[in-house]
Amino acid sequence: VIKYTRVSSLNQTVTFEGQIVVCGERLNPTGKKKLKAALKEGRYDECVVEGIKQQQAGADILDVNVGLPDVDEAEMMKEMVVRLQNVCALPLQIDTGNLEALENALRLYNGKPMVNSVNGKLDSMESVFPLIQKYGSVVVGLCLDESGIPSTSKKRLAIAQKIVQKAQEYGIQKKDIVIDGLAMTISSQPDGALVTLDTLQKV
Repeated sequence: VIKYTRVSSLNQTVTFEGQIVVCGERLNPTGKKKLKAALKEGRYDECVVEGIKQQQAGADILDVNVGLPDVDEAEMMKEMVVRLQNVCALPLQIDTGNLEALENALRLYNGKPMVNSVNGKLDSMESVFPLIQKYGSVVVGLCLDESGIPSTSKKRLAIAQKIVQKAQEYGIQKKDIVIDGLAMTISSQPDGALVTLDTLQKV
């Protein structure tokens, strides 16, 4: 039986094998003054328009991140997911470290979303995996743990394996985990790109 990594919206499915999958990252307020202001002022239509623009530009998946200080992220995430699903055909990637916001989004989601993310820290896996299991999502696994981001592909691969093994304890299949090898900037780590590529070749 061939098992593929797939995410879906109500009417569109994206399969990861055999192609490049583009995730639109413009719905993230980090470094975006206009988006920050729109979210804080409840102008969700402007955010939805940005989502539509990414769809028109060829994105396959939309990353949704509403993390800002002094906002109700759980309610804001719920509002964004509902509004985006009403007008965008693309599957969504729920990008939050707030467990209440994550579950709000998963509960309302029509299809199989991607969750960004879990890492090799025990508390991360034990808090995120129950939600992945409950709602049947694909999850991004980051190759870092309590010691930070390893400088070698061998150590990153060990973390990836730990994530996959822990996920299996929750009944989550390997096909529902997308490993992020973590690309470091070449200016700060000259061999960073090679470490990332080597990690992903071995996953």
